[in-house]
Amino acid sequence: MRIVVLGAGALGAYFGARWIETGVDVTFLVREKRASQIRQNGIRLNSTKGDYVVENPQVVTSTDEIGAVDLVLVGVKGYHLDGTLEELRALANKGAYVLPVLNGMEHIGLLQKELGKKTVIGGLAFIFAGLDDKGHVEHTGDAHQLLFGPLDTSQKAICDQLESISQNALIDSRQTDDISRELWKKYMFINALSGATTAANLPIGPIREHPETFHIVEMLLEEMKQLTNAYDVKLTDADVAAAKQNLHNLDPDATSSMHKDRRKGTTLEVDHLHGGAVRLAEAVHVAMPYTRAILGLIKPFA
Repeated sequence: MRIVVLGAGALGAYFGARWIETGVDVTFLVREKRASQIRQNGIRLNSTKGDYVVENPQVVTSTDEIGAVDLVLVGVKGYHLDGTLEELRALANKGAYVLPVLNGMEHIGLLQKELGKKTVIGGLAFIFAGLDDKGHVEHTGDAHQLLFGPLDTSQKAICDQLESISQNALIDSRQTDDISRELWKKYMFINALSGATTAANLPIGPIREHPETFHIVEMLLEEMKQLTNAYDVKLTDADVAAAKQNLHNLDPDATSSMHKDRRKGTTLEVDHLHGGAVRLAEAVHVAMPYTRAILGLIKPFA
């Protein structure tokens, strides 16, 4: 299986390196600055699941340097997605299926419109990781999950192939026949975690300690459940309870990637995540006052 990883941030570099570790043909398609960094330093995983070094990874900066390809893993931030569309069209024309693991839901419809419904597979990832000053991956915590599944019956074979090559990799990977529900479940969880931590500028521990503050988290989860159900995907009170338990199980210092970006003063995904939820809600006439409030509080830092 020939895989292209589009965007070698912490997520893309981690999963790409884990596949390489088992002998899979992986190419990283990145911008010139990141390409230079990888060529100089390689890719190193400093991980709770075991360290690994890719000494000479295949790195390119143009789709012209790529031949036939079976699958593209898209691991960019939501605000960078528009800038990848030309490259994704070129790779789709080379025969690739596209597996986006962005947070949110709006990107699925956008990619299906641009690339065709049969090209876009459903996928999501859970991982707490970042890059150090050499561009190496610092993977903390236990999560390194990759979940995927067909959004069209014609995608079953490629999903089976991906499941097969991932079984031997140090990845908690799983194929599901109900990937739409899993995408919405993660959207519910990540909107609550990223919204509360970024707006409060605090990790999850202090937020949990104050019932008045954690109530906001609970309402964000409830609003996302209502939005999901309005799109004919069933989330239940049990799903909300499971998400709350997951938040209680996090280390007190754990936080969201968006909160980390706020701390660093870099671009935030708030319009892609919370803004996207508001737009989706307006389309089906669902009220989301807490989500709108979180969007308003974070927007000045975006």
